[in-house]
Amino acid sequence: MQPHLQSRAPTCQREDVKTIVLLSQKGGSGKTTLSLNMAIAAANAKLSTVVIDLDPQQSASRWARLRDDENPVIISGHAPNLAALLTQARDGGADLAIIDTAPKSESASLTAAKAADLILIPCQPSSLDLDAVADSVNIAKLSGRPAVFVLNGCKAGSSLTEMAAEALADYGLPIAPARIGNRVAFIKSLTEGKGVVEYEPSGRSAQEVRQLFTHARKLVAMKT
Repeated sequence: MQPHLQSRAPTCQREDVKTIVLLSQKGGSGKTTLSLNMAIAAANAKLSTVVIDLDPQQSASRWARLRDDENPVIISGHAPNLAALLTQARDGGADLAIIDTAPKSESASLTAAKAADLILIPCQPSSLDLDAVADSVNIAKLSGRPAVFVLNGCKAGSSLTEMAAEALADYGLPIAPARIGNRVAFIKSLTEGKGVVEYEPSGRSAQEVRQLFTHARKLVAMKT
C-alpha cells in the first residue's frame, strides 16, 4: 500500500520541516539504505517522517510497496519540484524530511543540498569510494550547508575503516561517530519492508542506525 501524507488543518504557521539530505555522486554508497533506516528510526522516535525519493531508480518507492506502516511516508519526485514537495511535507504535518538523491546528478544533488539542514555523505572504506568522494564534497561545500561524512559498509576487524577516516579528514568535514557495518541484516530487513530497528531491534546494525539518527537529530536541533 502506498502511504500518503495526512492532511492537518493548520491552526498556526508551522515551522519548516527539518531536512536531511543523503548525498553521494557515486552509486552503491548506501544512500537509499541509510535514508530508509534513518527514516524508520525517526518514525520509531514518534516523529512524522517523509522520505523524498529523487533517484530515478525509485528504490525507496518500490520498498514502500512492501510495507503496511504509513510512517515513514515515501514520495517520489524530481529536483525541480523539491520546494513544492517540502511544502507538502510541512503542510501534511511532517517533522522530518529525508531526501534520497541520485548518483551522477550534480544539478539535482545541488538543489537538494541547498534545501538541507544537514547533508550526510556516505562513503565506504574502499579506494574507489574515497577517490570518488571529492565530487560529493564539492557539491556540499558549494551549497553552503553543514555536511558530515558517514562511514558505511565497514567490515569488522578491518584496518580499512581507520585508513578511510584518515583520508576523509583531509576534506575538513566532520565524520559521524556512528560507523555503519556491512551486515546482512540491512538486506534482509529491506526485503521485508522493514528497517533494521524493526527487524532486529537489539542487533548491532540497529544500534548503529539509532546512534547515527541521534547524532543527526542533534545537529539539526530537532525536538526531543
